[in-house]
Amino acid sequence: MTSTAIAEIDLRDKIIADPEVVLEDPDVMRALIAANEKQLGSNIVDLRGIAMERLESRLDRLEDTHRSVIAAAYENLAGTNQVHRAILRMLDPNEFENFLRDLGGDVADILRVDCVRLVLETVQSADDPAVKRLGDVLTVAEPGFIDGYLGTSRSKPERQVTLRQLKPNSDMIYGEATDYIRSEAALRLDFGQGRLPGMLIMGSEDPHHFKPNQGTDLLAFFAGVFERAMRRWLS
Repeated sequence: MTSTAIAEIDLRDKIIADPEVVLEDPDVMRALIAANEKQLGSNIVDLRGIAMERLESRLDRLEDTHRSVIAAAYENLAGTNQVHRAILRMLDPNEFENFLRDLGGDVADILRVDCVRLVLETVQSADDPAVKRLGDVLTVAEPGFIDGYLGTSRSKPERQVTLRQLKPNSDMIYGEATDYIRSEAALRLDFGQGRLPGMLIMGSEDPHHFKPNQGTDLLAFFAGVFERAMRRWLS
């Protein structure tokens, strides 16, 4: 008996002993189905083969969906942990100036954004020494500035979180970073009755970091915590 014949017998015995090896290999099953169709001839329609092709196609789509769901879940979990760590760091300082400076430092690093800016509407002059000391993080603007910046109107109601891709046309907010910012998240802030609103802006040089079709739940949560922290300082 030749070595080829012996190998064929060994292969046959292995398949009979463990047929799942063949059934679980999509490439082998595809080759077997193709050989079967070829043997039947072109004038015969193998409904089983067609059904299996459709099932295989559905299985591929299901696996793709499964992978997408898992990837989205991991991404959401990572984003949640990131926001939680940023909030804990934001609540550490015991002085207001350190609280604001940390926004542009550790908090921005944790959130993986290139800069964080706080915009406060006020009638106070921008020449105030306290404002100048924090100029790399804090920007003051006249009342109504935030609505104009976000394009809020009757036909376009205000949203707490606005995500968009842009190229800033003014250095009022981003300062020296204006030239490379390409996307931003703008978080509208409510400091309570009788106080003018504010806006927390996160800017990124990556144009795809913030896009309008992204979810905003985590950023809305971050804005809510920031509002409460600011109310404590303002009081």
